[in-house]
Amino acid sequence: MSTDAPRSNSDTASTPAVPARTNEGWQPGDPTPRAFVEQVIRVDQAGEFGAVRIYEGQLAALRWRGQGASPAARKIEHMLAQEVEHRRTFDNLLADRRVRPTALSPLWSVAGFALGAATALMGDAAAMACTVAVEETIDEHYAAQRDKLGEDEAPLRETVERFRQEEVAHRDEALASGAEGAPAYELLTAAIKGGSRLAIWLSTRV
Repeated sequence: MSTDAPRSNSDTASTPAVPARTNEGWQPGDPTPRAFVEQVIRVDQAGEFGAVRIYEGQLAALRWRGQGASPAARKIEHMLAQEVEHRRTFDNLLADRRVRPTALSPLWSVAGFALGAATALMGDAAAMACTVAVEETIDEHYAAQRDKLGEDEAPLRETVERFRQEEVAHRDEALASGAEGAPAYELLTAAIKGGSRLAIWLSTRV
């Protein structure tokens, strides 16, 4: 099966002009610029924490399968190392900006590990399909944040964009590693994307 999957708009479209102010043009009922930045930090920390747990679950399952030193495990270990760095960055931002973390972290810890383990137990292709689904969702999410973060939040915007590019690289690596060969690939990735979007929505608010 071809690995030439459709790319998200954030990959192919030109980057829009950076607004001068974050969440420029906000209306009553929208989050204020400060509230928006807090939401960005809160949900991104939750998302990176969940990604770490997914990859930890996948590695645990590969060890259970006796494949802890396999090529798939090495790829996942590399992705995990980057996700750990992403999470640490947002951990620090939570503390520095005095942002309340999501109350759902215990749920994302269990759910992320379970998702990672379950897909890896289904086989290497399913584990890579999980990566494709999660990283495509995060790519879209980070791109939307990037486009609302203004010059007044240039360091945060640059961090979000750098991490987005690394998540896209994870997706591309997973596609090149045979993700589309997973059983019921379209159904599996659609379900994971739906769950990931729900987790983003909840973490923004809870």
